[in-house]
Amino acid sequence: MRKIAIDIVSDVVCPWCLIGLRRLELALADLPEVEATVTFRPFELDPSTPREGVDLRERLQKKYGGDPEAMFARVEAAAAESGLALDFGKVRRSVNTLAAHTLLRAAIGKGTQRALARALFDAYFVAGRDVGDPEVLAELAADHGFARDEALARVADERERARTRAECVEAQESGVRAVPFFVFDQRLAVSGAQSPEVLRAAIERALSGVDFPDG
Repeated sequence: MRKIAIDIVSDVVCPWCLIGLRRLELALADLPEVEATVTFRPFELDPSTPREGVDLRERLQKKYGGDPEAMFARVEAAAAESGLALDFGKVRRSVNTLAAHTLLRAAIGKGTQRALARALFDAYFVAGRDVGDPEVLAELAADHGFARDEALARVADERERARTRAECVEAQESGVRAVPFFVFDQRLAVSGAQSPEVLRAAIERALSGVDFPDG
């Protein structure tokens, strides 16, 4: 069994991050001899989002112009190609994700981070739930090793939130400008929700033992 560590810089309200995760899962399914440790690293698409969130469609219209529904349709189609059933009809709010990232960071120590990340993605993009709401986060965390009070305390702790925010800034300062951003064994980086074939090739290359030039 060959082992590899994969870091995914992502945001839980980024549909391409969910699609990228699914494509990574498909790539790993084609490599049964590879044991992957997947760790999610935080990135905020818009750290200025208030805790109560904002209307998603209004935000996208202001940012990009045009009809957001056409954008949603393209993303839903791309997701469907990878076997995901996203439903933007249920996604009404753009939410602040600092609390969700703080909870995900805590889940690393419990060994449940990958499953919790998928639960957060599904809650937002499939069920249309507010993953910025501490009560929603506590409910989802209860299935992934957290007591309700523990989860609520974690996402409200300003020191923990500050640590999460610092990691988000660190990602930006290291050159991450868009997510998902994959790092394989701290040796090879791939940006974007690439195809399973591209991700599989990246895994095999990272495992090859070849050194890569900087940049």
